[in-house]
Amino acid sequence: MSNVCETRVVRTTVQVDGEAAGYLTVEQDGPPVLLLHGTYWSRAWLPVLDGLAAAGLRPLALDLPGLGRSGGELTLEKAAAPALADWVARFASALKLSGPIAVAGHDIGGAIAQHLLVHDRLEVPRLALVNSVTYDSWPVPGVARYRDPVVVATTTAEDFLAARRQAVEAALGGAATEQRIADYLNPLTDPRVRRSWMSLAGAADSRYTLSLVPALRRSQAPKLLLWVWSKFMP
Repeated sequence: MSNVCETRVVRTTVQVDGEAAGYLTVEQDGPPVLLLHGTYWSRAWLPVLDGLAAAGLRPLALDLPGLGRSGGELTLEKAAAPALADWVARFASALKLSGPIAVAGHDIGGAIAQHLLVHDRLEVPRLALVNSVTYDSWPVPGVARYRDPVVVATTTAEDFLAARRQAVEAALGGAATEQRIADYLNPLTDPRVRRSWMSLAGAADSRYTLSLVPALRRSQAPKLLLWVWSKFMP
């Protein structure tokens, strides 16, 4: 997290379900906005946190359980999008957030965000989805392969980290540096986090977003959809 010290962003924790839940934030008053990651972790939101704070918001980029800097460990059941939406609601409760809470989701975090809106897990006045999974667009093959228990059991740490490094390099594009790549990969050097990541991948299922389509069409909450190609995680 080498860039954190150059900003107003701090990393802290709160207890959720008896485990430390890590998150990045700028400690100030203002309307809260929850930032949900997918197959990366809260580091993906770091470049936008100061800007959100400058706009008067209180950004909260959390790490899902078992991922990033959060404790615990995901299982296939706990890693399903509806279950993670429930966890995010408990995270908000642990921080004593009340009233309207804007939500932004990236990748699989977008599925979680959609569940929070549709099922009233939180009072979500507006929703932003950044390169989010939607409809039947997911999981992509590189994620879907972890539905196979044999793949999970036979994937070595070296192979896993090499695959994630390739994904990070492709996402960063020309902004990739060894330090940034190391930032993104660092949590995955922990076997517990690798197992949680594979559970998140194994639980990825488009039925969790397809089922939301009718309610999303009826929803009057403002929604912002962003599709960014390369260099979106400097």
